[in-house]
Amino acid sequence: MRLRLTGRGPDGTCQRMSETPDSLIPYDEIVQEALRAVVGRVLGEVERGGGSLPGNHHFYITFKTGAVGVSIPPHLRERFPDEMTIVLQNKFWDLNVAEDGFSVGLSFNQMPSKLQIPFSAITAFVDPAVDFGLQFQAVATDIEPARHEDAENDVRRTGAEQVSDPSVAERNDGSNVVEVDFGRKK
Repeated sequence: MRLRLTGRGPDGTCQRMSETPDSLIPYDEIVQEALRAVVGRVLGEVERGGGSLPGNHHFYITFKTGAVGVSIPPHLRERFPDEMTIVLQNKFWDLNVAEDGFSVGLSFNQMPSKLQIPFSAITAFVDPAVDFGLQFQAVATDIEPARHEDAENDVRRTGAEQVSDPSVAERNDGSNVVEVDFGRKK
Protein backbone atom coordinates (compact mmCIF):
# COMPACT_ATOMS: atom_id res chain seq x y z
CA MET A 1 0.00 0.00 0.00
CA ARG A 2 1.38 3.41 -0.88
CA LEU A 3 0.96 6.50 1.23
CA ARG A 4 0.27 9.89 -0.23
CA LEU A 5 2.06 12.60 1.71
CA THR A 6 1.13 16.24 1.91
CA GLY A 7 3.43 18.86 3.39
CA ARG A 8 4.74 19.20 6.91
CA GLY A 9 2.42 19.39 9.85
CA PRO A 10 2.65 21.91 12.71
CA ASP A 11 5.14 19.64 14.46
CA GLY A 12 7.40 19.44 11.37
CA THR A 13 6.54 15.86 10.44
CA CYS A 14 5.02 14.73 7.15
CA GLN A 15 1.29 14.34 7.40
CA ARG A 16 -0.49 11.50 5.66
CA MET A 17 -3.34 12.65 3.46
CA SER A 18 -4.75 9.29 2.43
CA GLU A 19 -3.78 5.73 1.78
CA THR A 20 -3.81 4.64 -1.84
CA PRO A 21 -5.05 1.07 -2.23
CA ASP A 22 -2.84 -1.53 -3.89
CA SER A 23 -3.50 -1.66 -7.61
CA LEU A 24 -5.01 -4.71 -9.20
CA ILE A 25 -3.38 -3.62 -12.45
CA PRO A 26 0.39 -4.37 -12.58
CA TYR A 27 1.47 -0.90 -13.71
CA ASP A 28 5.10 -1.39 -12.66
CA GLU A 29 5.40 -4.57 -14.74
CA ILE A 30 3.74 -2.93 -17.74
CA VAL A 31 6.13 0.03 -17.60
CA GLN A 32 9.17 -2.24 -17.20
CA GLU A 33 8.07 -4.29 -20.22
CA ALA A 34 7.55 -1.14 -22.30
CA LEU A 35 10.98 0.23 -21.38
CA ARG A 36 12.62 -3.09 -22.24
CA ALA A 37 10.92 -2.78 -25.64
CA VAL A 38 12.88 0.48 -26.08
CA VAL A 39 16.10 -1.54 -25.74
CA GLY A 40 14.81 -4.01 -28.32
CA ARG A 41 13.90 -1.28 -30.75
CA VAL A 42 17.30 0.45 -30.39
CA LEU A 43 19.19 -2.82 -30.89
CA GLY A 44 16.90 -3.68 -33.81
CA GLU A 45 17.77 -0.36 -35.47
CA VAL A 46 21.47 -1.16 -35.10
CA GLU A 47 20.92 -4.65 -36.56
CA ARG A 48 18.98 -3.24 -39.54
CA GLY A 49 21.74 -0.65 -40.04
CA GLY A 50 24.27 -3.39 -40.72
CA GLY A 51 25.44 -3.88 -37.15
CA SER A 52 27.39 -0.66 -36.79
CA LEU A 53 26.54 2.05 -34.32
CA PRO A 54 25.86 5.55 -35.67
CA GLY A 55 28.11 8.41 -34.56
CA ASN A 56 29.55 8.09 -31.07
CA HIS A 57 26.73 5.91 -29.76
CA HIS A 58 27.73 2.89 -27.68
CA PHE A 59 25.82 0.82 -25.17
CA TYR A 60 26.46 -0.58 -21.73
CA ILE A 61 24.01 -3.42 -21.10
CA THR A 62 23.80 -4.99 -17.66
CA PHE A 63 21.95 -8.26 -17.20
CA LYS A 64 21.37 -11.04 -14.69
CA THR A 65 23.60 -13.95 -15.70
CA GLY A 66 21.39 -16.46 -13.88
CA ALA A 67 18.16 -15.35 -15.52
CA VAL A 68 16.10 -17.85 -17.45
CA GLY A 69 17.15 -17.88 -21.11
CA VAL A 70 20.59 -16.33 -20.63
CA SER A 71 23.25 -18.28 -22.48
CA ILE A 72 26.87 -17.30 -21.87
CA PRO A 73 30.08 -19.35 -21.84
CA PRO A 74 30.78 -21.20 -18.56
CA HIS A 75 33.93 -19.17 -17.83
CA LEU A 76 31.88 -15.95 -17.92
CA ARG A 77 29.11 -17.41 -15.75
CA GLU A 78 31.77 -18.46 -13.23
CA ARG A 79 33.36 -15.01 -13.28
CA PHE A 80 30.02 -13.18 -13.14
CA PRO A 81 27.64 -15.44 -11.14
CA ASP A 82 25.01 -12.72 -10.57
CA GLU A 83 25.26 -9.80 -12.96
CA MET A 84 27.40 -8.75 -15.91
CA THR A 85 27.81 -5.62 -18.02
CA ILE A 86 28.73 -5.83 -21.69
CA VAL A 87 29.74 -2.99 -23.99
CA LEU A 88 28.57 -2.77 -27.58
CA GLN A 89 30.89 -0.28 -29.21
CA ASN A 90 33.57 -1.20 -31.73
CA LYS A 91 34.13 -4.94 -31.63
CA PHE A 92 30.93 -6.93 -31.70
CA TRP A 93 29.43 -9.11 -34.40
CA ASP A 94 26.41 -11.19 -35.34
CA LEU A 95 23.91 -8.97 -33.54
CA ASN A 96 20.58 -10.72 -33.89
CA VAL A 97 17.51 -9.14 -32.29
CA ALA A 98 14.35 -11.16 -31.67
CA GLU A 99 11.07 -10.22 -30.02
CA ASP A 100 12.11 -11.53 -26.60
CA GLY A 101 15.88 -10.90 -26.59
CA PHE A 102 19.09 -10.66 -28.57
CA SER A 103 22.29 -12.50 -29.26
CA VAL A 104 25.67 -10.99 -29.99
CA GLY A 105 29.28 -12.02 -30.48
CA LEU A 106 31.85 -10.37 -28.23
CA SER A 107 35.47 -10.96 -27.35
CA PHE A 108 36.60 -11.47 -23.74
CA ASN A 109 40.37 -11.57 -23.22
CA GLN A 110 40.76 -12.26 -26.96
CA MET A 111 38.35 -15.23 -26.74
CA PRO A 112 35.33 -14.91 -29.06
CA SER A 113 32.06 -15.67 -27.29
CA LYS A 114 28.41 -15.80 -28.28
CA LEU A 115 25.92 -14.42 -25.74
CA GLN A 116 22.16 -14.81 -25.77
CA ILE A 117 20.27 -12.40 -23.52
CA PRO A 118 16.50 -12.14 -23.07
CA PHE A 119 15.23 -8.60 -22.57
CA SER A 120 13.68 -9.71 -19.27
CA ALA A 121 17.22 -10.34 -17.90
CA ILE A 122 18.39 -6.77 -18.55
CA THR A 123 18.73 -4.57 -15.46
CA ALA A 124 20.33 -1.48 -17.08
CA PHE A 125 20.84 0.03 -20.53
CA VAL A 126 23.04 3.11 -20.96
CA ASP A 127 24.18 5.09 -23.99
CA PRO A 128 26.79 7.47 -22.51
CA ALA A 129 27.26 9.31 -25.81
CA VAL A 130 23.91 11.03 -25.31
CA ASP A 131 23.55 10.64 -21.53
CA PHE A 132 20.66 8.19 -21.86
CA GLY A 133 19.99 5.40 -19.43
CA LEU A 134 17.30 3.02 -18.27
CA GLN A 135 17.21 0.93 -15.07
CA PHE A 136 15.01 -2.12 -14.68
CA GLN A 137 13.90 -4.22 -11.76
CA ALA A 138 14.88 -7.86 -11.94
CA VAL A 139 11.86 -10.11 -11.80
CA ALA A 140 12.39 -12.91 -9.27
CA THR A 141 10.54 -15.45 -11.43
CA ASP A 142 13.01 -14.79 -14.25
CA ILE A 143 15.95 -15.96 -12.14
CA GLU A 144 16.92 -19.60 -12.32
CA PRO A 145 17.35 -21.26 -8.94
CA ALA A 146 20.98 -21.66 -7.95
CA ARG A 147 22.42 -25.01 -8.88
CA HIS A 148 23.66 -27.07 -6.01
CA GLU A 149 24.75 -30.57 -5.21
CA ASP A 150 22.48 -32.83 -3.18
CA ALA A 151 23.08 -32.55 0.53
CA GLU A 152 24.87 -35.53 2.00
CA ASN A 153 22.16 -35.94 4.61
CA ASP A 154 19.37 -36.27 2.03
CA VAL A 155 17.99 -39.79 2.24
CA ARG A 156 15.14 -41.01 0.11
CA ARG A 157 12.66 -42.96 2.27
CA THR A 158 9.94 -45.32 1.24
CA GLY A 159 6.51 -45.18 2.80
CA ALA A 160 7.18 -48.43 4.66
CA GLU A 161 10.00 -46.99 6.77
CA GLN A 162 9.25 -45.78 10.25
CA VAL A 163 10.21 -42.35 11.54
CA SER A 164 11.83 -42.47 14.95
CA ASP A 165 11.17 -38.83 15.89
CA PRO A 166 7.66 -38.58 17.35
CA SER A 167 7.33 -34.92 16.28
CA VAL A 168 7.52 -35.97 12.61
CA ALA A 169 4.61 -37.90 11.13
CA GLU A 170 4.72 -39.24 7.56
CA ARG A 171 1.64 -39.54 5.47
CA ASN A 172 1.24 -42.94 3.86
CA ASP A 173 -1.22 -41.84 1.20
CA GLY A 174 1.31 -41.97 -1.63
CA SER A 175 2.22 -38.28 -1.40
CA ASN A 176 5.72 -37.06 -0.66
CA VAL A 177 4.58 -34.83 2.18
CA VAL A 178 6.19 -34.94 5.60
CA GLU A 179 4.22 -33.22 8.32
CA VAL A 180 6.17 -31.73 11.21
CA ASP A 181 4.55 -30.77 14.48
CA PHE A 182 6.56 -28.04 16.20
CA GLY A 183 4.16 -27.90 19.13
CA ARG A 184 5.17 -28.33 22.75
CA LYS A 185 6.00 -31.81 23.96
CA LYS A 186 3.10 -33.33 25.78
